[in-house]
Amino acid sequence: MISLTACATASSDPGGAVCPPVVAYGQAARDRAAAELEALPEDAALVGMMADYAVMRAQARACAG
Repeated sequence: MISLTACATASSDPGGAVCPPVVAYGQAARDRAAAELEALPEDAALVGMMADYAVMRAQARACAG
C-alpha cells in the first residue's frame, strides 16, 4: 500500500476533494426499486451491488458534509 501512495500525483488532503453528486430519488422511485430488489433471488449479483451502491451514496453524502 505504501508503494502505491508514492505514485500519487495529488495531495491526499481531503480539503481539496471533489465530492460526487448524490442523485435524489422520489418516494415512488424508491418504492419501485425496493419492490424490484425484493423480487430478485437472494443470491442475485445485483443484490450485493446495490448494497455497495448504498455505501457509496452514504460516503458521497458524508464527503459533501
